[in-house]
Amino acid sequence: MTAVRPDWDHLFRRARAVARHAYAPYSGYHVGAAGLVDDGRVVEGCNVENASYGLGLCAECALVCALHASGGGRLVAVAVVVGRDLDDLQPGKPCGRCRQLLYEAGGADLLVSARHTVGELLPDPFGPDALR
Repeated sequence: MTAVRPDWDHLFRRARAVARHAYAPYSGYHVGAAGLVDDGRVVEGCNVENASYGLGLCAECALVCALHASGGGRLVAVAVVVGRDLDDLQPGKPCGRCRQLLYEAGGADLLVSARHTVGELLPDPFGPDALR
């Protein structure tokens, strides 16, 4: 398979578009994520809050679900945007839980928001190899 290269402008546009669909009635904080899959597909996710705050879902979690629901594969690059002003969403970084999810879906070399790899954001990760 030919290696796919991320078009960061496209990924950030998709992340901003999906962030508009976030369900964020409690914090007003919208998060969108768009990920490039190794077969060229782009999958997306937005945050979904819940009245029981601990049950909310992060955008990156929704993105990993969309990855598997649409046929699986490995993530190559993920753009994340965050903010309260939908007209000024800025690049963001995944939380610790989502770094772990992204590590399993793309490995240490997965690019995040064009500036970091998951390996840089999650040093000494726990992954599938630790269970063998």
